[in-house]
Amino acid sequence: MRRREFVKLLAAVATWPTITHAQQERPVIGFLSALSEATAPALLSAFRRGLGETGFVEGQNVTIEYRWAEGQYERLPAMAAELVRRPVSLILAQAPPAALSAKAATASIPIVFVVGLDPVGSGLVSDMNKPGGNATGMTLISTILGQKRIEMVRDLAPKASVVGMLVNPVSPDSVSEIRSVQTGAQALGLKLTMFNASTPAEIEAAFDRIAELRPDALLVGTDPFFVTQREAIVARAGRAKFPTIYPFREYAAVGGLMSYGANIANSYRQAGIYAGKILKGMSPAELPVMQPTTFELVINLKAAAALNIDIPATLHARSNEVIE
Repeated sequence: MRRREFVKLLAAVATWPTITHAQQERPVIGFLSALSEATAPALLSAFRRGLGETGFVEGQNVTIEYRWAEGQYERLPAMAAELVRRPVSLILAQAPPAALSAKAATASIPIVFVVGLDPVGSGLVSDMNKPGGNATGMTLISTILGQKRIEMVRDLAPKASVVGMLVNPVSPDSVSEIRSVQTGAQALGLKLTMFNASTPAEIEAAFDRIAELRPDALLVGTDPFFVTQREAIVARAGRAKFPTIYPFREYAAVGGLMSYGANIANSYRQAGIYAGKILKGMSPAELPVMQPTTFELVINLKAAAALNIDIPATLHARSNEVIE
């Protein structure tokens, strides 16, 4: 063997332990979700985009391990414990049930959450500006927007007297959301009737009951399980001819009449940025919980035509997006 080739071979061999070590040191993100993979592609794309802005690319210099509860919240504690045992470098917690399970599972592994409830009131952080522990993230402040949504019912159906609300009784954010909607209903002189559902079968049963009682309009709660079932919910509301207001654009995109809430994709992009910063050494305690400053009103005109509803000019003027 020529001397030059022998030297190259020695140099290559010398780098093998370094390469192996680098591969072992690749950070792992545990993606703990209350949703299903099929319902979250846009949010995953936004999260990966945020990671990319900090220099992390899945499969290249960061690994992501996914755990999907598919709306079955009782599975989340075991999934969180599994990620802690792994152990992962960071947990991304998608939706309140996942965030609370992750928080209960570890006080040391960093957690970045995306939730709709109050992070302080729920115990996820001690302070919005100075979280102070191992968790931080994004709040969509979805639950307190219930009052705004019921005000839109008055715009949409001025003669309405009874409004139904579909809620998941096992959701950790249902109590605060119901309280917000009840406050708005009382102020407008509206009667609020609750319909509970926490499984696909219960959603069907709830809509049978809704069809029987015939409220003048319907609100769908912000629970993540409902997001996984959004196509079925929108279809049932459409067949029943109920004017329905939803919490997120994702419902209007699949045929729902109207939605009002935060742009979820923006929050997941920011969650990706936070995850990247933490992987580079920042502490969650140093990163304030972020919340949206603007909210989107999305109107689906095709759905309105199917329901024979004329969207008032006041709502048209306030809309951020109109789906033809």
